Amino acid sequence: MQNNPHTTLITSKAPVAANTHGGRAKCLQRLVRLELPVPRTVALSFDAVHRIAEGRVPDLAAILEEFDPTALLCVRPSSEDPDWGGPGAVLNIGMNDARYVDLSDKMGVEAAAALYLRFVQSYAIHVARLDADVFDDIDADGREGLRQSLRAYEDETDEAFPQDRGEQLAAVLRSMARAWDGTSARLLRQAKGAPADAGLGLVIQEMIPGVGQGECGSGVLQLVDSTTGMPQITGRYLSQSQGRDALGEGVSALFLEKDSRGPSLEEAAPKAFADLKAQAALMREKLREEMQVEFVIENGHVHILDGVRVQRSARAAMRIAVRLAEDGILPQQEAVMRIDPHALNELLHRQVHPEAQRDVLTTGIAASPGASTGKIVFTAAEAQASAARGEACILVRRETSPEDVRGMHAAVAVLTEKGGMTSHAAVIGRGLGLPCIVGASDMRFQTKKKLLTAPDGRVFKTGDVLTIDGTSGQVLAGQPAMLEAVFDDCFQTLMAWADAERDIEIRANADTPADAQTARNFQAQGIGLCRTEHMFFDPGRLIVMREMIFAQTSSGRAAVLERLLPMQREDFMQLFRIMEGQPVCIRLFDPPLHEFLPTTRSGQRELAEALDLPISDVERRVDSMTEYNPMLGLRGVRLGVTVPEIYDMQARAIFEATLEASRNGAPVVPEVMIPLVSAKREVELVKSRIDSVAAAVAAEFGQEFEYRLGVMVETPRACLRAEEIAPNTSFLSFGTNDLTQMTYGLSRDDAGRFMSAYVRQGVFTEDPFHVLDPDGVGELLKLGAERGRAAKPDVTLSVCGEHGGNPESIAICRDLGFDYVSCSPFRVPVARLAAAQLAISSRLGG
Repeated sequence: MQNNPHTTLITSKAPVAANTHGGRAKCLQRLVRLELPVPRTVALSFDAVHRIAEGRVPDLAAILEEFDPTALLCVRPSSEDPDWGGPGAVLNIGMNDARYVDLSDKMGVEAAAALYLRFVQSYAIHVARLDADVFDDIDADGREGLRQSLRAYEDETDEAFPQDRGEQLAAVLRSMARAWDGTSARLLRQAKGAPADAGLGLVIQEMIPGVGQGECGSGVLQLVDSTTGMPQITGRYLSQSQGRDALGEGVSALFLEKDSRGPSLEEAAPKAFADLKAQAALMREKLREEMQVEFVIENGHVHILDGVRVQRSARAAMRIAVRLAEDGILPQQEAVMRIDPHALNELLHRQVHPEAQRDVLTTGIAASPGASTGKIVFTAAEAQASAARGEACILVRRETSPEDVRGMHAAVAVLTEKGGMTSHAAVIGRGLGLPCIVGASDMRFQTKKKLLTAPDGRVFKTGDVLTIDGTSGQVLAGQPAMLEAVFDDCFQTLMAWADAERDIEIRANADTPADAQTARNFQAQGIGLCRTEHMFFDPGRLIVMREMIFAQTSSGRAAVLERLLPMQREDFMQLFRIMEGQPVCIRLFDPPLHEFLPTTRSGQRELAEALDLPISDVERRVDSMTEYNPMLGLRGVRLGVTVPEIYDMQARAIFEATLEASRNGAPVVPEVMIPLVSAKREVELVKSRIDSVAAAVAAEFGQEFEYRLGVMVETPRACLRAEEIAPNTSFLSFGTNDLTQMTYGLSRDDAGRFMSAYVRQGVFTEDPFHVLDPDGVGELLKLGAERGRAAKPDVTLSVCGEHGGNPESIAICRDLGFDYVSCSPFRVPVARLAAAQLAISSRLGG
């Protein structure tokens, strides 16, 4: 049989591979090579199992010759990836009346009866396909339970329980092979990421009973905690047991190490415990991984049945990889490659504890990761009031607007009925590191009545406690246990290793000093996008903005904006100081002006009183500014051309802050970005005015300074005409949020309503607002980059949309030769790690 690659005894040199025999078979071979006490095992390949499913059973006589004639056997699944699962193991194959008598003499009647009983019931249910309730009326165990179970089997099948070991083994193999090919099993593993044609291997292993005289039992052991990754011996052991009995619910298992709370394996079998620890440490070193050891003890002697990769949380995965590298087991590059960048989100935010009970009300779009618990409020003002009282609150809105930003700052989480991955709530939530769920359309939002109704009919009102899990998208009732964020030395070590590898810069999108400080803490290499409009929604500034909107002349608007100038100047000075000489890219005013006007009758009345105007004048002005599609209307550079006083004020504030911030340190070189450009002439007009402001400031202060002017490329036309635009700029920063929206003709705020259906039905492979579309939007980036650099070879290229924090999107930017990507501050570590992995892969030819 050893010459047959499809049914082979596992030895150190046997032709066994994970892609032909499965991960379990390959791991067992590695354990054999380490000379660990692994029971004799035969591996069946994927092809052999496929033939069995078709009715072609291999040479069982040859297989059985590899085992002692009296040995009991077990069969376990061996899929290529352990996470793909497989049929349950069948233990004690070979138990029959004769073996029962023999084992009764050796280990005692009750122990032998327990083995036989377990096999009879497992065989009946999983092989003979009898209903489990056949055995429901059998309360006895031991000899009497065995007698009744054998009788029940015979009554149901009209035949005696099979006594031949070969017949039993053949039936078990057929059953497991066919179970793998079943429709439900195929769908289940495909849901776990397995290909439809994934193969199954089987391993036939000599049984070490785990019951009998002396200290016998089974269990699992690992050297780290699965949640934290900290060194800690964990696992369970159960005397007089088999398989994974020790892990069952309600089982009174022993502790592994000595413990004041109860008896332990270390006390019951000290040598076996010491051997287990040494064997686990050897597996860690030689297999270069933290392993969970499945073992059985026979009269104080250890046998290793299997070794599987320890299940782990994101924080544990990081700590395990770093410790393996620090111990010299892994190269640092490999440690970096082992961490999924997406999983870093679990480290940077509080999370619901993996073992916590979840009372799930609904699931929306997980727009900003992390989890927070608080009392629900329905307005920004209520959120601010809650924060003032020191109460954690969750802001619930149909959808958020710029006016809600103050409430979002005050809340610990946000929940909206509408929106997608790049909606206002999602973008601001990620920027603030605020857990956020959008598009929770299964819930009924009655914001005027301040009621929230779950799909199951439960009604929540102001002050009721909910938990927002922005990592999974689940809205939870109550307050589950939490895990805190991790920014320890281990995290910093991994990030330092990543930074040593990557070859593209990572900046942050930051609008406030708090955002900038977060970006600095996460070691962003500057600010790639500062949205200045968010600075105007403070109550003291909002009324000034409204006065400017109502001004009738250019000089009138300039006079009002003069009052905003010192506020903007201070904003920029704080950003420059926090970033300590790193680049800061400031986007000039972008949104349509109507966003600053009240939409309600009461709000318009208050504005009329504040401005000392008739309410009819306010209503007419609001009506006159209404646009059918404001996101494609008078905003961005179009405001800069038609209402130039706003950009004049902002440019002066930037340049005066530049001079002030440069007095006691290295000169600041600000980057000024014009939004929503689509034509060369737009850039020329705005550039001319900004250059004039720069000259005026330099003359007034008697000091020269440098600045860089660039454009935000977020219209398809700007990509197509980049060769005309680039010569007037120092940089082209692609705003992929709006560029995706305009390329698809798809509202990013409304896409969440149907995007999951589109992805599910294969219209889009991914949500294009979440992962950059390589074929459409990516093609525009390619054209823009090529044409821009053809006209100006040294032009800086970057992405400053939310895609900048997405690993798959960073790969596209890196391939196109972009200089940097910019993303929300809390996504900076994700981008740093992803960029490092891309660089390592490219150097390795991956």
